[in-house]
Amino acid sequence: MAVLRSYVSGGWHTPDAEGVPLHDAVTGEEVTRISSAGIDMGAALAHGRRVGGPALRELTFHQRANLLKALGLHLREHRDELYALSARTGATLGDSKFDVDGGMGVLLSYASKAKRELPNDTVYVDGAVEPLSKGGTFAGQHICTPMRGVAVQINAFNFPVWGPLEKFAPAFIAGVPSLVKPASQTAYLTARLVELIIESGLLPEGALQFVAGGAGDLLDHVTGQDLVSFTGSASTAQHLRAHPAVVRHSVRFTAEADSLNLSVLGPDAKPGTTEFDLYVKQLVTEMTVKAGQKCTAIRRAFVPAELIDDVAQAASERLAKVTIGNPTSEGVRMGALASLEQREEVRRSLKSLLDAGHIVFGDSERVDVVDADAERGAFISPVLLRADDADRAEPHEVEAFGPVSTLIPFTNVDQLIDLAARGQGSLAGSVVTGDTAFAREVVLGVAPWHGRVLVLDADDAKESTGHGSPMPQLVHGGPGRAGGGEEMGGMRGVLHHLQRTAVQGSPKVLAAVTNRWVEGADRTATEAHPFRKSLAELKIGDSVTAGPRTVTLEDIEHFAEFTGDTFYAHMDEEAAKANPFFGGRVAHGYLIVSFAAGLFVSPEPGPVLANYGLENLRFLTPVFPGDELTVTLTAKQITPRENAEYGEVRWDADVTKQDGASVAKYDVLTLVEKEAK
Repeated sequence: MAVLRSYVSGGWHTPDAEGVPLHDAVTGEEVTRISSAGIDMGAALAHGRRVGGPALRELTFHQRANLLKALGLHLREHRDELYALSARTGATLGDSKFDVDGGMGVLLSYASKAKRELPNDTVYVDGAVEPLSKGGTFAGQHICTPMRGVAVQINAFNFPVWGPLEKFAPAFIAGVPSLVKPASQTAYLTARLVELIIESGLLPEGALQFVAGGAGDLLDHVTGQDLVSFTGSASTAQHLRAHPAVVRHSVRFTAEADSLNLSVLGPDAKPGTTEFDLYVKQLVTEMTVKAGQKCTAIRRAFVPAELIDDVAQAASERLAKVTIGNPTSEGVRMGALASLEQREEVRRSLKSLLDAGHIVFGDSERVDVVDADAERGAFISPVLLRADDADRAEPHEVEAFGPVSTLIPFTNVDQLIDLAARGQGSLAGSVVTGDTAFAREVVLGVAPWHGRVLVLDADDAKESTGHGSPMPQLVHGGPGRAGGGEEMGGMRGVLHHLQRTAVQGSPKVLAAVTNRWVEGADRTATEAHPFRKSLAELKIGDSVTAGPRTVTLEDIEHFAEFTGDTFYAHMDEEAAKANPFFGGRVAHGYLIVSFAAGLFVSPEPGPVLANYGLENLRFLTPVFPGDELTVTLTAKQITPRENAEYGEVRWDADVTKQDGASVAKYDVLTLVEKEAK
């Protein structure tokens, strides 16, 4: 039987060791063997730092985003192959889509967000410039730059595609290479995923490496520029976090650990209501998708004491309809656990849980299956428990990582919040209720112990992604037992791979470092109007000053009549005088902005294609009839778009009056041709 290959140090490595057998979760047949024997882990990390890192850092955020999008689309073409291999892990087609399509979706989501929210540059500017002196010659700016190490992944067995991709995407966008070390049970699926990625030729060499088998001395070689991301059990996370090299070098460590996630039914959600049905359906779904092997699955189902019999009956009726067996067979809704060892682990945990409750549905030792052998395959029945005493420790401390949930009664919100906290930190929770006051009280009460909370009701049910679906845009992680880390979270996930540095200096220096104009830096008034320049000709700091224009009372009254904005401060002299901010009639803010545009615009057709918005608009000083307005427009940031004939220019607009006081400041956003036509 062949042994899985690893991809390290620029090539495929086939171990000369016999390896450990990996078995089909459904049939028990040997699929392949796995071993990391012979891999020089230190050399692999060095290759990522020396080859992968520099290649990625040469690319801008947008260029990396385009590669990530291309990779996501490439992998989509191979979904069926990955689905078929995923079935050998015990996954149904629905489970496989959750894993495979979910992973590709993360790639595409991050590619899209990066192009919208990050500059087409290699440095990320974090926040506004901080003035550090009265005269304006000394200021500070936070910037974020890529770590110079490798993002090391140590993944769990339950999501062999989504797991590595959800970590890889933000690291790649940040410009940091990755090394993937999957759990052995399902590593053959991750191995094929990596083969498809390497074969695509889309990524720079060293951007992705893959180790099949044990981690060996991998963590011995990490440095303060590397990152470690772990998914798996809380006990293993604790062990890895305490590794001497991780501690010695203060290595950034993110853990996403299994947790005792909860779901709460509101007292208003009685049988017959939409919310009652949603709660029961969601509970059964979370028990049976991936055979309950999800780190976000519902383990503690909190139900008002007076409704617990109704929920137990309704959930049991639904569970009785779940067909278990060979995931490739028609009608099968739940497959096998990942391995026989995993089944034994679930059974051991169940024994502990039964010390504090009893089974209302299922049998931990016996299960009827379709087109499979219940003993050779890692099959187990869904088991729904009911806690005999909500205060017993076991339901709040023991997790059976399979299709197992416990119904726990509560009588009031304070008790519920106290019981929720006994889980010591969870990845996900949900509240199913139509009562917004109850939802608020529970969400605020349980939030300190949860990374994510879903409120499910009749309004969002049709579009909700459900309790157990982490989204790339949102944080995936949780406090305490859940690991204390964060994954994804939109741009937060990217920033995790960047070093935030405070740069102090003159405005001229900050402008040079950040590649954007900073107030106080040099402006360049050229003979040609900046609007007559293409991106190829325009430079940061190019500016135009126009004006003055006198604002008259007739202008104010005409604007009020034309727009319908007859607010008293513009039209009622007596009332305006009584206003402590004005002391008399003033010009409309949007009249000022409109006059400013009339002053700075170059009206002829040219490189500027469109004005697509204003940002950061602030009105600073009132403008009275007779005041004279002048505007200075300065090219602040130039962002060419990849694979397009135009880009974006952000302009700093400063509108002043005759005494030099700024009356309005804002950014003007335009689309501009790359080359003049």
